[in-house]
Amino acid sequence: MVPAILVTLVTTMVAMQSAFNIVQEKESGTIEQINVTPIKKHIFIIGKMVPFLVLGTVLFTMGLIIGRILYGVVPLGSLWTLYGSLVVYLLAMLGLGLLVATYSGTQMQAMSLSFFFINIFNMMSGVFTAVDSMPGWAQAIVNLFPPSHFIKIMRPVVLKGSGFNDILPEILWLVALGFGLNLWAVLNYRKTT
Repeated sequence: MVPAILVTLVTTMVAMQSAFNIVQEKESGTIEQINVTPIKKHIFIIGKMVPFLVLGTVLFTMGLIIGRILYGVVPLGSLWTLYGSLVVYLLAMLGLGLLVATYSGTQMQAMSLSFFFINIFNMMSGVFTAVDSMPGWAQAIVNLFPPSHFIKIMRPVVLKGSGFNDILPEILWLVALGFGLNLWAVLNYRKTT
């Protein structure tokens, strides 16, 4: 449970906080000042992602330390593999957070959308129930959830010591989902020049 709970923690904090950040700037009007600058859309979005990438990495590290101290869960696999896959995962989840922000006009809308996605992720991504026991149509839907792929990375690396080649299909899924979500967020962000 510790690796899956760690995924849930990182997912909740990173996706929600990145969405809230941009929506708060929309509400306060500061985003309009950014919109009239000559900065490109993708540069603005990358600038918004970096602090939350750092926050997610710090939370992940704290979770690993707490898991080791309180529960005796020591990662058997490489920390490089864990952190490398974490960065790919965080980019996908930040894309989702930014996408939620582009569709939200207020913080309440962003919070509602974030909770909607996070609750579905928690119920269906394999945190509490095995994805293999779900019907085929549900497994196909779960493949579109980034947390399900990161859980499939965390458990084997932390508990069995799996290497990079063992988790490569899940990393490729995360890369594809992250690219799609971030592209959607960049295209959906309406910047007036």
